[in-house]
Amino acid sequence: MHLADRSSSDSSVAVLRDALGALHRPAGADARIVSLVPSLTELLFELGLGAQVVGRTGFCIHPRQALRAVPKVGGTKDVKMDRMRELAPTHVIVNIDENRRDTIDELAAFVPNIVVTHPCGPRDNLELFDLFGGLFGCEHAAQALEADLRSALDEAAAVKAALPAERVLYLIWREPWMTVARDTYVSAMLAEVGWTTLPEVQGGASGAGRYPVFDWSADWLGEVERVFLSSEPYHFQLHHADEVTALSGRPATLIDGEMVSWYGSRVVAGLRYLAGLRRQLVDFAR
Repeated sequence: MHLADRSSSDSSVAVLRDALGALHRPAGADARIVSLVPSLTELLFELGLGAQVVGRTGFCIHPRQALRAVPKVGGTKDVKMDRMRELAPTHVIVNIDENRRDTIDELAAFVPNIVVTHPCGPRDNLELFDLFGGLFGCEHAAQALEADLRSALDEAAAVKAALPAERVLYLIWREPWMTVARDTYVSAMLAEVGWTTLPEVQGGASGAGRYPVFDWSADWLGEVERVFLSSEPYHFQLHHADEVTALSGRPATLIDGEMVSWYGSRVVAGLRYLAGLRRQLVDFAR
């Protein structure tokens, strides 16, 4: 995602590459940033860039207090272009999975810099921090986050090494019942602490394929040892856990979806949350 390079017109100025290989020069203190990615809005504030964030989506909710002063520009997929033009951003942060390609193309017609991101697993955040640090002049804050992430990865690896692997079903929706494919960020996060998601499918580029619908008669469900019910996008609650336990015959546990699916700065707390949850469930079973 990130690559230091040299501009052909000015060999003294470093440029950086985003997830699509587009080159970006360091922005400086005059950058006006709109984020269309909730977890990366949180990252921008964590890096000390809150004063330069001039717009965000209605789904950008962290940090709650600070975001009250930041104008909304619609949702992640229904961006209000007239509002975007009014805000005159120099940089818009987007994500391959969360934002529509036609939205990105339309923005590119009047926004000087569209920064495309695509972290597919927790380790990809190291490059993401590096990219944002170099782009927005907050290298020290980015390096501190990188150190925290490496520590959290080590903690997760220690838990994974100490406990037997467990096959899990991670629910994100009800009626229809939906889960996650192996090539999702969620599955990669769970794998860091030794939870392997079922079904054993790769979703590819298709959004529907990455979040498959299933029914409770599927053969592979016999291999599931534990079911997780996420707090987002469907807000599962305790009575749903009872329902799922009855349907699956397996223990069902509520899980914080933000901790599992939000990349950016949240990955550090997310990995530690999962490591703690893994230990807690083992202790509870003893």
